[in-house]
Parts: sequence; structure tokens; C-alpha cells
Amino acid sequence: MRASLLVVCGLALGGCAWEPGQGFAVVEPTVRASYEPVFGREAGDGYQRLSSDYQLRVDEAALRLSGIELMSAGSGGGSFDPANPPAGYSLCHGGHCHRSDGALIPYEQVAAEVGGGTGASAVVTLTTGEPWNLLTPETRAVGCEPGCALPQTQVSQGRWNVQSLHLTGWVRDARTPARFTGERRFEVDLPARAGNEPLTVLSGALDLPSDRKTPPQAKLDLDLVLTAALFDAVDFGALEYEQGVLRLSDTARTALVERLAKVSPRAEVSRGTP
Repeated sequence: MRASLLVVCGLALGGCAWEPGQGFAVVEPTVRASYEPVFGREAGDGYQRLSSDYQLRVDEAALRLSGIELMSAGSGGGSFDPANPPAGYSLCHGGHCHRSDGALIPYEQVAAEVGGGTGASAVVTLTTGEPWNLLTPETRAVGCEPGCALPQTQVSQGRWNVQSLHLTGWVRDARTPARFTGERRFEVDLPARAGNEPLTVLSGALDLPSDRKTPPQAKLDLDLVLTAALFDAVDFGALEYEQGVLRLSDTARTALVERLAKVSPRAEVSRGTP
């Protein structure tokens, strides 16, 4: 009876996931990345209110990704405690740890290191190609390395490796008296770290089982949205203003990267029907 049931299921599914040498699930990924206004923060003329009472408008926004890793559920085994960072890390908070070289490393990766590699591991890396213009967002079909057929596993997380971020725009002060008058242009260039290490890694939960209990075709839509909240911790009045442009200090850069690291991409999985 069991053998007959497997044969029927195999015919219904077209054998696309259960045949020897093929995956238990075949993922069809798309990625979208954007910078969007937040309802309730509107200040007119395209400006958004910040918690610091500055108002900001972004005119250019470009993001480069070195890839998005689909991570399998780890088996634990580590003794990672965010309250007691392991050697080589100074502070763990907000889902990531500060490594001694300045990189921001997700908890899962730190736990894997502590546990000798028993934490989450990358199953597939999505290749994202050219930089993203966040102000004219598009949904892109992306490739997979080494392939889009998954082994038997449970994909529980997407890790976005952010290589660089470029933002330009204008900022003004809504306080009275103002910390500076009029509108000032700002430029933000956050490049990759030394050794071409990612600027930061974003982590988003997803639920993608790859097994013989679920239909093999899996459409995966990933979405990253950045907003003016990135700039809430930046004191624009304390920045150097030279040649008509505000330049970020090291403190402002750190605050911006830490805000960026807390952004959680969204994921939607839809399965084919046998």
C-alpha cells in the first residue's frame, strides 16, 4: 500500500523533486529592494520627519548586495550567550555581534563558530547581480549557486550580505530655534569593509521546508525596505558642512550602520500544488 502511494505521488508531482540526483524542493527566487516613505512621517516636499526633529529627503539611493544566503536550521550545540560575547567580539545586541575588525556578524553565525560549526549553514546563495536603485524598485528573478534544487532540509533564514550603500539628499531642522538654517545637502557612502567583507549582514526569518511532505516547487519572494528611520540616530547639526555638503563623521557612520543592521527583510513562500 505504501509503495503504491509513493508511485502515485511521484506521478502527480512529475518526479521533479524525488528522482535521484534532484532536490527535495526547487526554489524560484525573486528579490525586491526599495527606499520608501513611512506613513505618519510626512513633512511636505518629499521630506520625512526624524525622531531627532530633523527632516530628511533622499534623492539618490543605491544598494549593492554580494548575495543572499538561504540558511538551514542549525542543530544547536553551541553555548553562545549574547550577554557574554565570545573571544573576538565586543558587544552583541539587536541580532548581531560587533567583531574586533568592525564587522557586524549575525547571532546565528557567531553561534555556529562557538559550537564548532553546528549552527545554521548556507544551503544556497542567491546571486543578485547589479546594484539596486532603491528609488525605482524592481522585482528581479535571481539565480542560485550552486543551483536552485535544495537538499532535504528546513530553510529558516535569509542572510542579506550588504556590500555597500550610497545615499544623497537634503536635510533641514524643524526645531525653533533651528540648529542650522535652510536646507543642507548630505552624502552617505558606506563601502565594503577591509578585505571586501560585507558592510553588514541583514537577517530575515523564512519558512521553507525542503522534504517529501510538501510540493517541490517553491516560489520565494524576498523584499527589503529601507526608510528614513535609518537616520534617526544621526545628529546632522554636529556634522562638518564643507563645500555645500554635510559629511558623516565616524560616529554618524557607526550609528547608521547599526540602524541598517536592525532592518529585517521580509520573505513570502508559496508552494506549487501537485
